[in-house]
Amino acid sequence: MPREPFTPDPRLFPFERHWFEHPAGPVHYVDEGEGPPILFLHGNPTWSFLYRGIVIRLRKRFRCIAPDYPGFGLSARPSNYGYSPAEHAGVIRDLVRHLDLAGLTVMGQDWGGPIGLRVAADERPRLRALVMGNTWFWPAEGRPMNAFGYVMASAPAQSLLRKRNLFVDRLMPLGVLHRLAPEVMRQYRDAQSEALGREGIAEFSRHVTASRPWLENLEDDVERTLADVPLLLTWGTRDPLFPPSTMDRFRLVFDDVTIARLEAKHFIQEDAPAEIAEAIEDFLAPDPTT
Repeated sequence: MPREPFTPDPRLFPFERHWFEHPAGPVHYVDEGEGPPILFLHGNPTWSFLYRGIVIRLRKRFRCIAPDYPGFGLSARPSNYGYSPAEHAGVIRDLVRHLDLAGLTVMGQDWGGPIGLRVAADERPRLRALVMGNTWFWPAEGRPMNAFGYVMASAPAQSLLRKRNLFVDRLMPLGVLHRLAPEVMRQYRDAQSEALGREGIAEFSRHVTASRPWLENLEDDVERTLADVPLLLTWGTRDPLFPPSTMDRFRLVFDDVTIARLEAKHFIQEDAPAEIAEAIEDFLAPDPTT
């Protein structure tokens, strides 16, 4: 087994470790349950731990797969890796092919949305459905996203993101309705306790604006390739970065959209895991008329 960057609390993360040997380095993923597969993709500054409450609730009916991108969670922190969303999408695409997943549902939140949609577009024949929450798939626009992107890409912010655990300590608590328990915060903090472990956080923050060409291409490919895929939006209605009006952009592109509105902020998996799991179960339930 590869050397883990830290040891999660087994009471909070009671999952067997699985590893995908990728050229970028060992990639950790959760793989729980049997049944139709669901791929859960995290964003910044989180890791597969974010989905623990959803995986535990769904693993009796579904195969729940939740990877950590290189630089996050239990995955390697490679020095010869750029930590861009495009690279992360390539790693996850390789994992999907390695596991030979079919009838796949992809869930993404935050950066997990663009990454998941990129993989979905590239692997369209494997796809069954999509679940997106508080995310996007187009170049940053409008005051909240542009302002956040430019501030986080600035030299002072980039320095602080690397030298200190700024995103986890200061910004993550602002993204939940209720204060996270100290032992929960510790799982996020310990995952990024070293400077090399914060490279992924800093690069994700920089790429809100730096990945504009990649996001432009993604937007075109989503419209061209995925418009007919059933989509569930599990949306935290108290998120200032992705307010409920963001869902209108999805509804313009996708033909079949189901919406579950959540009393939640940005990190919907922490605020409303039971509600998300229930919405996914209902969304993926077999049609009794067929």
